[in-house]
Amino acid sequence: MPVIRPSEAVTHEIHGARFVAYATPLTGSKELCAWRGEIPAGTRAPVHTVNREEIFHLLIGELLITLDGRTDRLTAGDTAIIGRGTTVGIENPTDHTAISWVTTSIGLEAELADGTRVTPPWAN
Repeated sequence: MPVIRPSEAVTHEIHGARFVAYATPLTGSKELCAWRGEIPAGTRAPVHTVNREEIFHLLIGELLITLDGRTDRLTAGDTAIIGRGTTVGIENPTDHTAISWVTTSIGLEAELADGTRVTPPWAN
């Protein structure tokens, strides 16, 4: 069983947030990828539509998550199941960084509102 140490995780900074990738094809995962997301106070991620199901678990803090136009407040311990084809918006309206854990299948792509497709480097 491969063990990924924090020192081996790869950090990416995109749209004002930090993504620390642990399970990826580069670390030996064949089907899934998983990362820790660090969403600073006041950060609003661009609205995007995902092509894979995601499990978004909030470890620390509070966030507003909008799924297909419906907004809910997540607090530590809450999990959002984001279905394939769902349009997602995430915002941290607080004055503290929120920490999440996200798992999805390899091949995740996000389509931004302007039609641009983004492939997170840790998800492929």
